[in-house]
Amino acid sequence: MHHTQPHPLPPSLSVRGVDLPLQWSSFKVIAFDMDSTLINIECIDELAKVAGVGDEVVRITEATMRGEIKDFKESLRARVSLLKGLALEELERVYHDRLQLNPGVETWVRACQDHGLQTVLVSGGFTHFADRVGARLRINFSRSNALAIQDGRLTGELLDQAWGDICDGEEKKKMLEHTCALLGVSMSQAIAVGDGANDLPMMRACQHAGGLSVAYHAKPAVKEQAMVSVDRGGMDELLHLFH
Repeated sequence: MHHTQPHPLPPSLSVRGVDLPLQWSSFKVIAFDMDSTLINIECIDELAKVAGVGDEVVRITEATMRGEIKDFKESLRARVSLLKGLALEELERVYHDRLQLNPGVETWVRACQDHGLQTVLVSGGFTHFADRVGARLRINFSRSNALAIQDGRLTGELLDQAWGDICDGEEKKKMLEHTCALLGVSMSQAIAVGDGANDLPMMRACQHAGGLSVAYHAKPAVKEQAMVSVDRGGMDELLHLFH
């Protein structure tokens, strides 16, 4: 495809099948994965370390993100069951001591909001973290998984929510489609940003509709399929794509 670039892109970005520069006015909605995309950690892996089941859980997480474990729901349930008995204070400690926004995230999200985009957070992670990250970034719509808690400790199970049981790749896609429909905009006006296998359904849906898929420091299988990949540096590198 012909590129009309006013300047060469920085080496931090790779782009395919995209006419540059992009116009802000072409986009109305942007959906983000949370763990390792908006934030620097995989919350479940950090919780597992605290619970003393780190290696076991990280193994399942990595196999899932690489796409080797196909059933995300099954994988998540298996990992959450290993967290049974973990105290709520430990979740707080992970939030306060280990969770940070990734570089450039605040700048990029604010730029999107300043240009009128509605923001969506869709996470296979947990409401305990997603709600606060969402509030911090003033995200408009959010969907993530709810950990069951009893007497201040995790029960090792997930709670069903009004929309369903688990936010997996299919649910992320559905949430983005639902949000576009709600706002009366087309998926061609949507951007999906993620790093793992369970982000591919929403990224592909954007791509097929004529929207934009973005891989951020992503797993190889995800990077290969994305239209734009941020390989180094912060998320604000994406500003180089826009006019």
